Amino acid sequence: MTAQPAHDHLVTDRSLLSTKAYGTGQHLSARQSLYQWQTPRHDLPGIVVAELKDTHGAVADVGCGNGKFVARVRQERPDLTVLPMDVSHGILAAIPGAVVADVQQLPIADGTLGAVLALHMLYHVEDQARAVKELARVLSPGGIAIVSTNSGTDKRELEDLWRRAAGDVLGTQHGPARVQLSARFTLEDAPTILGTVFDDIRTIPLPGVIEVTDAEPVIAHLASYEAWAGQMGVPFKQTIERARERVNETIQAEGAFRITCLGGILVCQ
Repeated sequence: MTAQPAHDHLVTDRSLLSTKAYGTGQHLSARQSLYQWQTPRHDLPGIVVAELKDTHGAVADVGCGNGKFVARVRQERPDLTVLPMDVSHGILAAIPGAVVADVQQLPIADGTLGAVLALHMLYHVEDQARAVKELARVLSPGGIAIVSTNSGTDKRELEDLWRRAAGDVLGTQHGPARVQLSARFTLEDAPTILGTVFDDIRTIPLPGVIEVTDAEPVIAHLASYEAWAGQMGVPFKQTIERARERVNETIQAEGAFRITCLGGILVCQ
């Protein structure tokens, strides 16, 4: 598995996740918003709704965050009972019917769900093997788990930008790497982890290129990692400002700042 030992415990710290990282939807929304400049545009909630075409009954969105997927499923599939869940009480405040719950111990009876969603969240789970077993436990026969994450190659340009900006601040060629959330559960690792429980796993790759002519969406994305600022080994705000300068320099020289993306959705039975 692709891992980052120095940051591993920070990505799964329950206290940090439920307060600084996801106490509100602000940082998550900043990361999500960058994708509006991606080509091709992938309608992730739409893909999830399409995969639920044969699902009936109840669906849990575990680690639902700001409720982006919950709202879409409720809108397009009003026949389904959608159960929003997250470890952070604060981020759930505006989501009707949401409950605080941990994927490692779901408050759901065995075999009662038609589907369960675990979208861009399993990298935050300390015991992934236990979490995957829980996802399978709550599914009824024929039910599906829909999981998403990013590739280990996703947004490499942002990692390079961060390390170069940090190096400028520190007076070295490259500074330390930033916390990379997906590194604990990449698109490449996911089939093996999920395959310990699920027999049939279908991957839907979602490649694209983000191209911006204004630095702010990129800087907002980097700044959304503020919860981990103290552990990145550099003055966070100074590094963010130097990154802004570097992005602007690239835009001036090349006309745009480009980021190569690769995420994916895994449908498991």
